[in-house]
Amino acid sequence: MWFYYALLSALFAAFTAIFAKMGVSNINSNLATGIRTVIILIMVWSIVFINGEGKNIGSLSKVNIIFLVLSGIATGLSWMFYFKALQIGKISQVAAVDKLSVALAIILSVLFFKETLTIKTTIGAVLIISGTILFALK
Repeated sequence: MWFYYALLSALFAAFTAIFAKMGVSNINSNLATGIRTVIILIMVWSIVFINGEGKNIGSLSKVNIIFLVLSGIATGLSWMFYFKALQIGKISQVAAVDKLSVALAIILSVLFFKETLTIKTTIGAVLIISGTILFALK
């Protein structure tokens, strides 16, 4: 099931790039990110409350909260830089470089979670990095 969710994530990430490129024309990219964030906030909290998942908020540990806050900060910074890059760059190049996060996540998963780095994963990461370089070159 995770694979279907990941495919949907990729599909909506592609639409995000297209819609964002249209949305950031002639406005400040930080303002665009702020508007987008409010929409996401409303949408996600609506889903949480509709599904009755808000009752679990009291069960969060200090560690959960710290790392969710750090993840939120990282996401916010990622979005701000992504929108700025989209505003001044080509979608094909910005989206490709943004996907370098996959290779970086693989490296960090090995360092922090001791995930096994197989030959298949290594080749995949090298191909992603190589593809990113190809897209980034003029």
